[in-house]
Amino acid sequence: CRLSALMGERKILKLSDVAHATGINRNTLTNLYYDRAIRIELSVADTLCKYFNCNMQDLFEYTNEPRKRDGA
Repeated sequence: CRLSALMGERKILKLSDVAHATGINRNTLTNLYYDRAIRIELSVADTLCKYFNCNMQDLFEYTNEPRKRDGA
């Protein structure tokens, strides 16, 4: 997930600003920001794309590398 990169590019400093503007739960945004989300609702992805005026390819990046887990 490229949420942190999109926020940086747009100089949005706080997840709470995104949460307030979009109505998305702060915990959901935190998991996306730190790339810890296991799944994402399409409505959340759609809302973020509208907020950032981007498409899914801008918000998510596919990599074929195994995902690193904490403690693994």
